[in-house]
Amino acid sequence: MRRIFSSALAAILLAGTAMNSNLPADEGMWLFSNPPLKQLKAKYQFEPNEAWLEHLQRSAVRFNSGGSGSFVSPDGLVMTNHHVGADALQKMSDADHDYIATGFYARNGADEVPCVDLELNVLQSIEDVTEKVNAAVKPGLPPAESQLARRAIMNTIEQESTEKTGLRSDVITLYQGGQYHLYRFKKYTDVRLVFAPEKDIAFFGGDPDNFEFPRYDLDICFFRVYEDGKPAKVEHYLKWSEKGAADQELVFVAGHPGRTSRLNTVKHLEFMRDRVFPTSLNVIRRREVSLKNYADKSLENSRQAQDELFGYQNSRKARLGGLAGLQDPVLMDAKRAAESELKAAVAADPKLKASANVWSDIEQTLLIWDGLYNENYLIETGQAFNSDLFHKARTLVRMADESAKPNDQRLREYRESNLDSIKQELFSEAPIYPALETAKLADSLGMMMEMLGANHPVVTASLNGKSPRERAAELVNGSKLGDVAVRKHLSEGGQKAIAESTDPMILLAKQVDAAAREVRKSYEDQVEEPLRQAYAKIADARFATLGTDTYPDATFTLRLAFGEVKGFEENGKQIPPWTVMGDTFAHAEAHGNVDPFKLPESWLTQRGKIKADTPFNFVSTADIIGGNSGSPVVNRAGEVVGIIFDGNIQSLVLDFAYSDVQARAVSVHSASIIESLRKLYDAGALADEIQGK
Repeated sequence: MRRIFSSALAAILLAGTAMNSNLPADEGMWLFSNPPLKQLKAKYQFEPNEAWLEHLQRSAVRFNSGGSGSFVSPDGLVMTNHHVGADALQKMSDADHDYIATGFYARNGADEVPCVDLELNVLQSIEDVTEKVNAAVKPGLPPAESQLARRAIMNTIEQESTEKTGLRSDVITLYQGGQYHLYRFKKYTDVRLVFAPEKDIAFFGGDPDNFEFPRYDLDICFFRVYEDGKPAKVEHYLKWSEKGAADQELVFVAGHPGRTSRLNTVKHLEFMRDRVFPTSLNVIRRREVSLKNYADKSLENSRQAQDELFGYQNSRKARLGGLAGLQDPVLMDAKRAAESELKAAVAADPKLKASANVWSDIEQTLLIWDGLYNENYLIETGQAFNSDLFHKARTLVRMADESAKPNDQRLREYRESNLDSIKQELFSEAPIYPALETAKLADSLGMMMEMLGANHPVVTASLNGKSPRERAAELVNGSKLGDVAVRKHLSEGGQKAIAESTDPMILLAKQVDAAAREVRKSYEDQVEEPLRQAYAKIADARFATLGTDTYPDATFTLRLAFGEVKGFEENGKQIPPWTVMGDTFAHAEAHGNVDPFKLPESWLTQRGKIKADTPFNFVSTADIIGGNSGSPVVNRAGEVVGIIFDGNIQSLVLDFAYSDVQARAVSVHSASIIESLRKLYDAGALADEIQGK
C-alpha cells in the first residue's frame, strides 16, 4: 500500500479541519439545502441558482441496494454503474441467462426485463425538523429514556409525513446529532433492465486495477422506471453534453455518498483504526476466501457467487486504503492539531465551556463500546448468521413483534413508513441457492465460535450440539423460507403464525432474538445515545466558532460535490486526466489478454469501428466516496459529461479527510458511452434517447 499522506498535505488537512473558511477549494459533500455558493463563486466564478439546483436534485436517483444514478431521458431512463446494477442483474440471472457476464440490450420496451426487488428513490424535499426532535428529548433524561424519546418522535414525524404526502419519509441525523432533516423521496419499485455491457469490459482489469488510474472501464448500466405499467414520464432529467468533460473544466457530482467520519474525535478515529477496521477486514478476508473456494468448484457456483465475491474484494481494498490513512501519523497529527484548536476555542468561550468535557465523555463511551463490540457485531447485526434465509427469518420474527406495537415504540427499521420497503425485499423473487447458503452460514457460525468462544450461550444455542457445517446444512435444508408464498403466509399470520412455525430458521431467529435485542439495547443506551449527545455538543461548538457554512458527514443521502477535471503526479510521473478507448487494447495485450484483462468479443471483433482517441475514463478533484458510484458528472449547464465509478488509491482516505493533491474521483467519459453504444453494441436507439435525438 502506498503512503497516502505526506507532510506537504498536513497544512491542507489542518486548514480544512480546523477553520471552515479555509477549506480546500474543492472539498465537501454538500447538502442541496446548504450548497457551497461562496466556494463556487470564489474559485470558479459560478453561481448556481435555485432552479439549477432543484433540477439536478430531482434528476438524481438513489439505488436502495447501494449506489447512485440519474434520469437521462424524459421516459424514465436511469443511468448507473454496472457494478451498482450488478445486484439486480445477479437476481434476475439463472444458469441459462447470466446478465452480469454476457450483458444485455432490450431493443424495445417489450424486451426490458423486470428487476425482482429493486427500489429507486428520488429526493423531492428537505425539511429541518431539528427543533421538533430536540423538543421531544427533555434535558436531563437518562440516555436510555432519551434514546426512546428520540426514536418515538422520529418514527412519528416520518409516519405523519408519509400519510400526508404519500412519499417515503426519512428523518436523517446530520452532524452526528447536531441537526435532523426530514427527507421525502418519490419511490419507484417497477424497474426494468434496458442495457448492460459484459462484465469483462465493465470491470476490465478486475481487482488489480480496482482503485487505480489509468483505467479502461465501461462501467455503465441503464434501467427504466415504470408507473402504472408504462414508462414513467419525468420532468427532471439530465441532457447529454455534446463534447463531454474537458481538461480543467468545472464539474459537479450529484450522488449519495455512504458514510464518512471526518467529524469524529481523534479517540474515535483511533478506535476505528484499532478495533473497527481490523475486525471488519478479518471478516471480509475470511468471506472472500470462503466464496472463492465455493466459486472455484464449478462454473455455476462461480455465477452464483460472482456479485457477492466482487463486493468483498472491493470492500477489502477500500478498507485497506482507509486503514492506511488512519495509520498515517501525518493525518492523525493533523487531526490532533485541529481538535486542539477547537478545544481551545471552546474553553475560551464562556457560552461553550459546558461542552469542554465532551471529548473525555466520548473516550469513556468508546471503552464501553469496546466491551460490547463483538456481541453486537456478531449477534445483533447478524454477521454470525451470514445467510439470506436467516435474515428473512429474523425480519419475519421481528416484524411480527414490532408491528404489534404502536408505531412510536417500534425499532427504527420497523416503523410504519418503512414497512413497504422491508416487504419489497422480504418478498423478493430473487433465487436463493441452498449450497451457497450452507457454505456461507457454516463459515459465519464457525467465525462466531472463534470470536465469542465455544461456551458462549448464543454459540451453543445456535449450534445445538452440532458442528458449524452440520448445523448450517440442517438449517438450510430444513427451511421452507426460500418459497415466497411461505414468507407471505408467515408475514400475514403475524405473531400467531410465527409462534406456530416449526421452520428451523424461524426457530433459530426466535432463539437468539432475546440476546440480540439485549445487546442492541445496551449499545443504543450506552454507546449510540451518549455519542449522539456528545457529538451534538461538538456540532454546536463548531457552528458557534466556525459558522454554519459547512457540510456534515455523509449519510447515504443526496449530496453535491464539485471539482475540476485534473491529472495528478504519482511516483514522479504526471498522470494525464483521461485515457482513450484505443489504449484499452494495449492494456489488455500488456497483461497477456487473460482474465481480468480479457476483452469481450464485442470489442475484439469490432475494434476497427472505434474512434481510438475517444476519451474513455477521466479523473477529477470532486469529493466522493463509496455510495457515489453511479453518480452523474455534469458541467455548468447541468449536462452529463460522465459518470462516477471509482476513486484512485489515494482517494481511500477521503472517509476521514479531503485532499486534492493526488486523490481523484474516476469517471466514465460521456463520449465513450455514446461511442460504445453506437459502434460496439448496435444500440443506436438507446444512444438517440439519451442524446435527445
